[in-house]
Amino acid sequence: MTAPILKNDIFLRSLMREPVPYTPLWLMRQAGRYLPEYNETRARAGSFMALAQNREYACEVTLQPLQRFDLDAAILFSDILTVPHAMGLGLDFVAGEGPRFAHPVRNEDDVKRLVVPDLSKLQYVFDAVSLIRKELDGKVPLIGFAGSPWTVGCYMVEGQGSSDYLLIKTMMYSRPDLLHRILEVNAKATLAYLNAQIQAGAQAVMIFDSWGGVLADGLFQEFSLHYTRQVVQGLIRDHEGRVVPSIVFTKGGAQWIEEIAACGCDAVGLDWTANLAQVRRRTGDSVALQGNLDPMALFGGDAAIRTQARRVIDDFGPVNKGGHVFNLGHGISRFTPPDAVSVLVDEVHTYSRTKHQI
Repeated sequence: MTAPILKNDIFLRSLMREPVPYTPLWLMRQAGRYLPEYNETRARAGSFMALAQNREYACEVTLQPLQRFDLDAAILFSDILTVPHAMGLGLDFVAGEGPRFAHPVRNEDDVKRLVVPDLSKLQYVFDAVSLIRKELDGKVPLIGFAGSPWTVGCYMVEGQGSSDYLLIKTMMYSRPDLLHRILEVNAKATLAYLNAQIQAGAQAVMIFDSWGGVLADGLFQEFSLHYTRQVVQGLIRDHEGRVVPSIVFTKGGAQWIEEIAACGCDAVGLDWTANLAQVRRRTGDSVALQGNLDPMALFGGDAAIRTQARRVIDDFGPVNKGGHVFNLGHGISRFTPPDAVSVLVDEVHTYSRTKHQI
């Protein structure tokens, strides 16, 4: 089938540092619990996993924010832990506690059993990508995504979220060979997973290295960036006659921005602690930048939202070269008023048009 003509490609053009009429905008976790319609769909599905593993439900919630807001990209509704779930680790989402694995990877025998999963176990994700592309009908591009090998590895070893990363850091210092083996398998699985998403119709891909910033300097390069680089450099570069841009987001990673930007990605996502102007100078516009409004700014009222949106756009600076995709510095809070998002979208699009001269 011939893909429909993309009506709004400003997000993709900005990632490739091409001239655009305004700064494009999408939000991490834009399909989520802050939307009442999402909560209604999740209730019908019965559980998070039932929602994520049903292509019709996944398509429905992916499109919901686009029906409310004038966003410039859709992002696949899924979870970064689908890959280790396909490895047999037994993922479940416990109400009020988040994801848990029934079979975490803790010792040498656990590590030896790890293999790249059969992608047929993730077919529900690829089916959702294809259906979403069909239903989007070229309105905006679709972003596919995966967790970084390190971030996914944190959950695999800890068995759940962690505040101190005791178990995986103990393994890193005491048995680095085991951790490297986990990360090697994760990198191969992540690459195959993202390429399958591209083949199914994803028009850009993002790697979430959400916990890269918890590593010490030197160890970040060895245990996180090294494996992210392997994934980025193996990605399908062109599909459907167009470049498929890649974004790498390392929360807390601004101190390593030059190294992250050199991994082969087209854009680097930044959290709200980074200064976009400084990052631009340090990278020399070699990559586009994505971010980086503090998600809590959306609780400050209309005037504060508009002020902070302008601050981010001004922080990025002149747009005659280099690309900027406006986003939050991390995922949107479940408590965010939807009307606050409407204000943000309006301000970003309206104000940024005064900065773009094409």
